[in-house]
Amino acid sequence: MRYNKIDNRGQARLFTNNFLERLTKTRPWVIYGLYIPLCSYMVYYAHSVLEIDPVTIGWLFVFAMFSWTLFEYLAHRYLFHFDASSKMGKRIVYIFHGNHHEYPRDKMRLFMPPLPSVIIAGVVFSVFYVFSYILTGTGHYSLIYFPGFITGYLMYVSMHYAIHAYKPPKYLKALWRIHHLHHYKYPEKGFGVSSTFLDYVFRTLPQKEQPDYKADQESSLNYRSDG
Repeated sequence: MRYNKIDNRGQARLFTNNFLERLTKTRPWVIYGLYIPLCSYMVYYAHSVLEIDPVTIGWLFVFAMFSWTLFEYLAHRYLFHFDASSKMGKRIVYIFHGNHHEYPRDKMRLFMPPLPSVIIAGVVFSVFYVFSYILTGTGHYSLIYFPGFITGYLMYVSMHYAIHAYKPPKYLKALWRIHHLHHYKYPEKGFGVSSTFLDYVFRTLPQKEQPDYKADQESSLNYRSDG
């Protein structure tokens, strides 16, 4: 997925219908307001009503949160950057991720909008429920795993928003650089966003010995904070 011209100040038009087009945009607070209360209630219910002990809740929640990182890497690499050959396939890839590469600083599309987000979350919860039932004989543990997984997602998408919207804090410059290199120079590398660990593991991290690496690092960070 590579675009000859990247527009840091524009916004893609995904649908001709104005109502559908509005459904493709959102603000961070909308997603926080949707998932934080839901996940909090699920954990509360698991402990207070289902009487799952705090230790089990704690380790399962943390495990689920970190398992998001693997999903993040695999989805970004193999789904969002899927090399579709059909017109329909290319259209779907563009709607889900291609528009972000063409307009990387469109703040209205850095979080997945509520409607598709809820649909996908419903499918994900159902999968977790089935696995919980198969492994333990009850679906109760999905009420812990799902909030942990979604918390990992919220951390990832918040980091992604910050990378595209703000200048990097001193201690996170390396993470900012890697993602900007992914956008502006090496779209086939740097698939981790909240962490570069799996890029190290799967050898998809942009290497320092690549030509013009240092120059690309500097140029990739030269963006306007009000874009």
